[in-house]
Amino acid sequence: MEDFIPTSMLNDFIFCPYSIYLHNVYMETDESQYHATPQIKGKTAHTSIDNKNFAKSKGDLVGLSVCSNILNIYGKIDLYRFSTKTLVERKFQINRIFKGQMFQLWAQYYCMVEMGYLIDNLAFYETSTNKTKPIPLPGDTEKAELISFIDYFRSFDPGKTSFDVNHYCPVKNGNWSLK
Repeated sequence: MEDFIPTSMLNDFIFCPYSIYLHNVYMETDESQYHATPQIKGKTAHTSIDNKNFAKSKGDLVGLSVCSNILNIYGKIDLYRFSTKTLVERKFQINRIFKGQMFQLWAQYYCMVEMGYLIDNLAFYETSTNKTKPIPLPGDTEKAELISFIDYFRSFDPGKTSFDVNHYCPVKNGNWSLK
């Protein structure tokens, strides 16, 4: 039986594959050992989700655990607005949307759809500016790309794959393939 992958790890993996290793090695120690500044800011932005202490409408789902038995992934959503059927991923700051962030949101979307939720809209919410950035729903091409990436993630062998160890290594030119 394959292990389930956390949806947030998809974004972390693109950010820097080595950070996944460091996260597991240093899990019980100081997070500064394996998190770069953008990751720390992102985790801080999620504090209000984890504590459920931010303004939300009645009936909104916050911090819902989700999973997909089809994709073998699991995670926790930030916000689902029943009134507009919108799945929202909160980020501290969004200068541009990286592929890993898209994979994370698409993964949450497919988890929720498999769980029976109706989703008409996706969005990123930038907490630092209080702005929402709508995102198109994934189609067949995007789903195939996500599945291909999940397969790549599962088969990744750091001993056999060349990659840069960086504190901040965003995807270049929208390509998620590592060297």
